[in-house]
Amino acid sequence: MLLKDIRDYQILFLGLFLVLGIGTRDWTLRPELIGVAIATSLATQWILSSLTGKEQVANLRSALITSLGLSLLLRADHWTTMAIAAVLAIASKFIFRVGDKHFFNPANFGIISALILTPDAWVSPGQWGEEWWYGLLFVGTGGMILQRIGRWDTTAAFLGSYSLLEAIRNFWLGWTWDVYWHRLMSGSLLLFALFMITDPRSIPNSRIGRVVWAICIAGLTFILRNYFFVSTAVFWALFALAPLSILIDVLWLAPRFTWQEKDEEAAEELHSCTDAIHRVSSL
Repeated sequence: MLLKDIRDYQILFLGLFLVLGIGTRDWTLRPELIGVAIATSLATQWILSSLTGKEQVANLRSALITSLGLSLLLRADHWTTMAIAAVLAIASKFIFRVGDKHFFNPANFGIISALILTPDAWVSPGQWGEEWWYGLLFVGTGGMILQRIGRWDTTAAFLGSYSLLEAIRNFWLGWTWDVYWHRLMSGSLLLFALFMITDPRSIPNSRIGRVVWAICIAGLTFILRNYFFVSTAVFWALFALAPLSILIDVLWLAPRFTWQEKDEEAAEELHSCTDAIHRVSSL
């Protein structure tokens, strides 16, 4: 059975990652904090949608995706920290807008806000370890979603340019290539590249704009990680360069992504497949 909305697949996969991570990685994330993140995100989305009328109140999928992203990446000692992150993540969509577009990734904004405003929040980039089957799982599930929404270019530009920069540095320092692969084989890096930096509602609209933007984020990530030794460099880089997407949209005009359009395309594909099956079965 095919799910109706592309975001349903995101919810399914992120929920799977959460269960898998807790079950196989022995995370310190408490179930009650997951509940706080989900409940707070949904409530904030509902309230702000009702007050502003900018989005449909009944459409809470994006808020659920944000809460699952926070649960996967953010760690906290107190429930209030997770609640603050969730409220600010959802609120950023309504506050930081140009026209009808928000330019901060909600989960990323919530994570950075919690790191800045609270004393007990942290992110563990190595929480997924370096086991190869995690990478295959992330690439496979993320690839299914990116194929549907057409944002493979962003992931490819980010991972390609970041990998190239790391390779040049590794060669320059004369390190073995084991060190290089060690720095790239990170589950959190793949999650970021496949599920966070590709958010179609907050990234540049045009393909060339997305490629330029992703390369800039990769460059800043490389600098922060290797010269300022920031372990959470990818999240800070995305946060710092998020407003750049507005300028890029002015330089390279393109229609803005809409979930409704993609859902209609998916429905047409499903209808075509159904017709083909009926024709074959009638022979």
